[in-house]
Amino acid sequence: MSQNVKISKGANIKLVGTSEKVLGNIEMPTSFAVCPPNFHGLMPKLSVKVGDKVKAGSKLFVNKYNEQIKFTSPISGEITEIIRGQKRKILEVKLKADKIVAYEQFVVSSASADEVKTALLNSGLWPFIKQRPYDIIANPSDSPKAIHITGIDSSPLAADYEFLIHGQEDVFQAGLDAIAKLTLGKVHLNVNANTVFDSAKNVQLNKISGPHPAGNVGIQIHHIDPVNKGEIVWVLKAPDVLAIGKLFKEGKYDASKVVALGGSKVSSPKYYKVFPGANIKEMFSNEINNGARVISGNVLSGEDVSIDGYIGFYDYQICAIPEGGEDEMFGWMAPGFNKFSLSKTFFSWMTPNKEYDLNTNMNGEERAFVVTGEYEKVFPMDILPVFLLKSMITEDIDAMEGLGVYEVAPEDFALCEYGCTSKIETQKVVRKALDLVKQECG
Repeated sequence: MSQNVKISKGANIKLVGTSEKVLGNIEMPTSFAVCPPNFHGLMPKLSVKVGDKVKAGSKLFVNKYNEQIKFTSPISGEITEIIRGQKRKILEVKLKADKIVAYEQFVVSSASADEVKTALLNSGLWPFIKQRPYDIIANPSDSPKAIHITGIDSSPLAADYEFLIHGQEDVFQAGLDAIAKLTLGKVHLNVNANTVFDSAKNVQLNKISGPHPAGNVGIQIHHIDPVNKGEIVWVLKAPDVLAIGKLFKEGKYDASKVVALGGSKVSSPKYYKVFPGANIKEMFSNEINNGARVISGNVLSGEDVSIDGYIGFYDYQICAIPEGGEDEMFGWMAPGFNKFSLSKTFFSWMTPNKEYDLNTNMNGEERAFVVTGEYEKVFPMDILPVFLLKSMITEDIDAMEGLGVYEVAPEDFALCEYGCTSKIETQKVVRKALDLVKQECG
């Protein structure tokens, strides 16, 4: 039975540079990189070396601790460089792309759960499936009590998933049909009202409304069917399902996806068809203006990649906003009509529909963690966020379990971090705590 969920807590941060729903044209770049740090907790074991030729879908590396989980090339071409960091940690596997993409062909079947898993693992699509708790790539040996697919992205400058899916409903349904084989429980598709998803089958369609973070799948799970200790739920984004659908319809890993290029530092914000791992500078150097902070993902929880960076595996938007860094004398004393505030510190709260050109300034530094009530205004879970964070900082696992650590992911605290009076980097705190709990209790 479908559910209607209305989120009341949260905030929509409206920024200048929302992408126009038009598909722009760009040339295929030549420089690509598959970056193991995109996959949290991964210990990569290389399957290629410099000079090797690969196709789209060819294995590049595996998870050292679970070698059935493969990570494959998004394009065809040649391995040009393997970048390593401290302790020889693999940071990037660089490729030079062919002009025309050649694909590995996979024999796929969606007749049973084992056949679906085998196809997803061999093609490199399995990493799209993440799990709660811990916000990590799902273990294919587990049996989830349910699967949640979010058809909403409520973050600033977010891509419209309905626009990304429009015209490909048959491919999307093929992906849903395959995913439905992976659980004996329900497959939840969580969407806004009246969307292209309404015709989806083999799912429970739930309608979600409210401000950000209503689009976070963890928030949706909390209000529909919470995760308790010992339970596992698998999660995906709706556009991820398209790639899975292409595999089962065409027998190949077609990694192409549509992303939203937006932000005040973009000359003409719109949508573009790209491949994950593509070099941003090669594609958008004429669109992104000087002095921009370039982020793969959203501005609250995405990764700062710079103009020379690469599009992340999980990302469907690229944001370019002002770098900031300039001092502002008595800034906190000004009326602040052009500043966004969650706490009515500035008069801008009187114009709720205004779009703001915000930069990356922190406007302060980390200080004592004080209780202000700001977290509770934007955290739409029946959880005490400040007490949970304090238990995370002190590494008190028993307290974390009692306060709901198994339900949260770093992105759920992004708004708390934005509005934090104490300037605590809450997402890093949550990530570290989840890793600790998994190590001790997982």
